[in-house]
Amino acid sequence: MTAHPDDVDFGAAGTVAAFTGSGIEVAYCIVTDGEAGSDDPAVTPAELARLRRAEQRAAAAEVGVREVTFLGYPDGRVESGLALRRDVTRVVRAFRPQLVLAPSPERWWDRIYASHPDHLAAGEAATCAVYPDARNPFAHPELLGERLGPHTVGELWLMASPEGNVAVEITGTFERKIAALLRHRSQIKDPDGVVARLRAGAHAAAEHAGMPEGALAEVFRRVLTG
Repeated sequence: MTAHPDDVDFGAAGTVAAFTGSGIEVAYCIVTDGEAGSDDPAVTPAELARLRRAEQRAAAAEVGVREVTFLGYPDGRVESGLALRRDVTRVVRAFRPQLVLAPSPERWWDRIYASHPDHLAAGEAATCAVYPDARNPFAHPELLGERLGPHTVGELWLMASPEGNVAVEITGTFERKIAALLRHRSQIKDPDGVVARLRAGAHAAAEHAGMPEGALAEVFRRVLTG
C-alpha cells in the first residue's frame, strides 16, 4: 500500500518482482491518484490523475502485478483518520495477504524527501489496518455487512524506514524495477540520472547488508504482527 502512483516502484519494485517471480501473488493499493504531481499549468488534475493511474497499471504489469486498487483520496491532503483506516482494512480483508508493504509512518530526518506527509499518513493508516483493525471483527463493523470478515496479517514491511532490518537482494530483478519506473513518464524527467541514483542506493544497501560485491538490494523495516 502506498500514497501515490510510482511510490512502490521507487521503494520496492525489485522486491515485488522477486516475489511474483517465485509465484507469490501481489496486489497494489494506491491511496491517491497523484493528481498534484505536476508543475505544468497546462495539465488539469483530472487529466493527470487518469494518466498516472494508467502509468501505475503499466508499471505493475512490468513486475507481474495484475490487481491495482486506487482509493481516490486527494493528493497532498492525505490524513490517517478512520475513513482511510477503514478503506485500507477493506482492501486487506478482501485480498487477505500474509504480508503488507507500506510507507514508514516515521519521519526519516536524514532522507526527508522520503517522508512526504502523504507517505507518513498512508503508513500510519496501513499500520493501524494491519493491527488492530483488519483482525478485529468489531473494527469497522460495516465491513461485515460486505462479507469481509477479520483477517490477521503476519508481517508488515515498511519502506523508507530509518531503522531497516531486512534486505532483499534485487540484483536479478533490478532491470524490471527500472522498466516499471520508466512507465511513469509524467514523473521521470531525467531517466539516466534516476537510474544511476537508484543503482548507487541499491548497491550501498547490499554492501551494508553484507551481500557479495556487485549485488543490489532494497531494505525494509520488518514488523512481525501475527
